[in-house]
Amino acid sequence: MRGSSSRIAFIAPGNEGPTLAPLPLKVLDISSQHGETFALWGIRTLGALAALPEKELIARIGQEGSRLRQLARGELPHHFVPYEAAFELQERMELDTPVEQLESLLFVLGVMLEQLTLRATARVLALASATITLSLEGGATHVRTVRPALPTNDRPLWIKLLHLDLEAHPPPAAIIAVTLTAEPGSTSKVQLGLFSPQLPEPMRLDVTLARIRALVGDECVGSPVLRDTNQPDGFRVEPFKVPSAHSSSSATVSSSAAMRQLRPPERASITLRDRQPSSFVFRDCRYEVEHAYGPWLAEGHWWNRQTWALEQWDLIGRSSDGAMLCCCLVRDLKEQSWQVVTLYD
Repeated sequence: MRGSSSRIAFIAPGNEGPTLAPLPLKVLDISSQHGETFALWGIRTLGALAALPEKELIARIGQEGSRLRQLARGELPHHFVPYEAAFELQERMELDTPVEQLESLLFVLGVMLEQLTLRATARVLALASATITLSLEGGATHVRTVRPALPTNDRPLWIKLLHLDLEAHPPPAAIIAVTLTAEPGSTSKVQLGLFSPQLPEPMRLDVTLARIRALVGDECVGSPVLRDTNQPDGFRVEPFKVPSAHSSSSATVSSSAAMRQLRPPERASITLRDRQPSSFVFRDCRYEVEHAYGPWLAEGHWWNRQTWALEQWDLIGRSSDGAMLCCCLVRDLKEQSWQVVTLYD
């Protein structure tokens, strides 16, 4: 009982109120606002709170007053709620001798992954991500996180993904301890529509992406997403995601003209007439402009040194031999240079 000198106190039925009366109000864990109110009223103990009339108490501080009064009198009906510790997926192992070879470390990771997958399977869960923390000689740590496309309990897949990630980002010193922490995820499967294209198996996709990241770097693998800017090539790369059934079925196919982006852009010589392109030379061939659309002006990042300002034109030109060229020309207003950035087919 809270506030009692002994750890365990037995109260006979019907004696709850007199036994609780001398205890201070702090045993109820009341809010600071109610504590100040009771202090102004001169209420210091549970007995003084239990003696207050219920209706008047509710009228002044609300239904919380009725609950506190019932607690003070020992009359609040309640049930015992079992305490359950937070579910964590973590394994740690101290190594007898420092490990420098990755193959020896994979044997340890296999044992730790087996324990994590067994605990996750017992709760009908899967491992959504795994974070490996390597304690190194000298006190440094090396932390890597692997997240597959879908949560899985496939231990060989996890070992392969961790192997490829540690090969691409090896620790700088010998390993003396390993901590493996996993994030639980749902084991639900992705169900596609009847006419949706078949997706690659998640296991093969994750291993393939891990091998590509080892070759070109983490920042170069993913799906391009447009940024909120009009700057050319304004995009970022995000990790691949397996589409849901709703997104797959709602996808629509639209027809548009083919556009070939030139990387890098190619320079062109422009002749202006009345501030509009009248002819241009591109790839050693001269074109007379038949139709010009523009200009479209765009600028941004004026708040830093990477400021940019562009003037864009869509042109339809024809050469002396009758060949037609549809292209997009961009003029860099800072450098006063013209470049062909796109060809339309």
